[in-house]
Amino acid sequence: MEITLQGNSLIKRQHIPDATLAKGLGWGLIGGLAGTMVMDLVLMGVLPVAGLPALTCFSIVGSTVARFFSILGIEMTGGIPLGVLTHYLIGPLAGVIFGAVVTQFNVLRLDTMKKSIILAILYVQILSQPILATAPILLKITATKTLQWYGGSFVMHSVLGLVLGVIMSYGLQVATTSNHRWFRVI
Repeated sequence: MEITLQGNSLIKRQHIPDATLAKGLGWGLIGGLAGTMVMDLVLMGVLPVAGLPALTCFSIVGSTVARFFSILGIEMTGGIPLGVLTHYLIGPLAGVIFGAVVTQFNVLRLDTMKKSIILAILYVQILSQPILATAPILLKITATKTLQWYGGSFVMHSVLGLVLGVIMSYGLQVATTSNHRWFRVI
């Protein structure tokens, strides 16, 4: 039996379908930035344990971006600074796009935390594949290193997706329920 109560703290959070595009963009930006930061912190903790410099990933990303632009005739210095810049442009942008999409298509509405996390992880994994493919191609990385690159990237991008999904679920729930005080009791 469902009972509606006002202000009851023992409630089951329910998505209210008025999450606006602006809310999706804002929470997506926050989720993408936070997810990128958590992913990078985990990465910088794991790489030294694996015997690699903590900033290896940034170096690979920066070198890949520099190589891509050199093909277009634009010379730039690769390395760690360009890798950091690239990470912190793409991560939040990916979050913004995710936030826009989930607020505009009813089938993708984030009704539960589980759905939010699963959709965010799938989204990040699918979005990252063409980007990840550029490093082995442009930098001519060996097959073994390419497998390591994809394996590590899968785990790290899952972390990003997890954080993005949690923040989007929480943010859209908070954002939509702040104007509505009626909830469904468990």
